[in-house]
Amino acid sequence: MKKGKKLCQVLIPLSVAVTIIVLFRCVFLLGYVPTASMEPALKTDSMFLGLRIVGSIEVGDIIVFQHDEKLFVKRVAAVGGDMIEHNGQVLTVPEDCFYVLGDNAEHSYDSRCWKEPFVERQDVFAVVIIP
Repeated sequence: MKKGKKLCQVLIPLSVAVTIIVLFRCVFLLGYVPTASMEPALKTDSMFLGLRIVGSIEVGDIIVFQHDEKLFVKRVAAVGGDMIEHNGQVLTVPEDCFYVLGDNAEHSYDSRCWKEPFVERQDVFAVVIIP
């Protein structure tokens, strides 16, 4: 009886720890906002929780993605098929791509600044669920 009790005292915390690790490696993303580009939605030096299992992404969603080998957190301003004005030209956002902007336009390095302004769906890591 004592042996079973000791085994439970080890297995339960171990199971909980393994479950949490798996959830954060496969389902959730805990992120950090180092700049003011997303204020007021995401404050500088704040943390957020993202969902790695990405379904549909819509205008207004905040996404975490890779661009030029860096991770960014921005709001989706347009999705595939939408027309946008970029540097004086009217462009159509390609399918499975997004045009993204920071909420704080004066302090945001986003689609407006990039030579290739679109984020491909395959480069999206997560959708922010708790800012």
